[in-house]
Amino acid sequence: MLPEKTLKSFEDIVNAVKGKPPKRVAVAAAQDDAVLEAVRGAREQQLAEFTLVGDIDKIKTIAANLDVNLDEVALVHEPDDRMAAYRAVALVSSGQADVLMKGLINTADLLRAVLDKDVGLRTGRVLSHTAVFELPGFERLLMVTDGGMNIAPTLQQKADIIQNSVLLAQVLGINPAKVAVLAAVEVINPDMPPTLEAAALTQMANRGQIRGAIVDGPLALDNAICPEAARHKGITSPVAGVADILVTPDIEAGNILGKSLVYMAKGKIAGLVLGAAKPVIVTSRADSFEAKIMSIALGVLLG
Repeated sequence: MLPEKTLKSFEDIVNAVKGKPPKRVAVAAAQDDAVLEAVRGAREQQLAEFTLVGDIDKIKTIAANLDVNLDEVALVHEPDDRMAAYRAVALVSSGQADVLMKGLINTADLLRAVLDKDVGLRTGRVLSHTAVFELPGFERLLMVTDGGMNIAPTLQQKADIIQNSVLLAQVLGINPAKVAVLAAVEVINPDMPPTLEAAALTQMANRGQIRGAIVDGPLALDNAICPEAARHKGITSPVAGVADILVTPDIEAGNILGKSLVYMAKGKIAGLVLGAAKPVIVTSRADSFEAKIMSIALGVLLG
């Protein structure tokens, strides 16, 4: 069920999650202090219920050291990290959990289980990462993709990446989502392949190959998010200046843009891996406690 109003802040997301029946998050290789602290924070805010898959002895020891209460938390003993990933994925694919979360395990090992033909969460779309930002001075949430998964996505992969983000935008009440396909310039230049792909993606959306979105590109960053910059360049577009989703040309651009928004623009971030049948929460130890909590909230909202 889509929200009755557009969610414009992380507080809106938390409130929307609290207004729904609780969902369950399965954590793969949960024997990690940062993960257990995030689990505690999410439970204190009544955002989700949890099943922790991993080495139970280590989980209990860490929880005791951090004063994390494991009452009413389901525990599944699996000391092998890779097997823990498969068992956590199986919980989600069988309907015993709604969202998958990465613990103390390599992301590649977790995603290998996600893509397993027998117990995995395949949909046929490429997996991609979408970051959601709450930024000072912005009256809306801003999404950036893909700064974490696909190194140099093809045109079809970019179409999937957009579709993944659009599905997330819809649960935030953004429908249709306004998608800006970014390049260094806002004009088509045959010597700059990202501008050609941006134009192709725009046409794909016009012909219904990307659904639920208004796509335009190429757009430079300034005229994608700033109405004044778009007017100054004489750009007439339903996306220019008011984009909800920014699609970057490659992983370097997406990663740099995302980290700039956090460390230079003082933005708050949450993120998910999308494209699987259920959301996948993949946080980094460098992420703030709040980023971990908000990623859980975002996953539960989508789950």
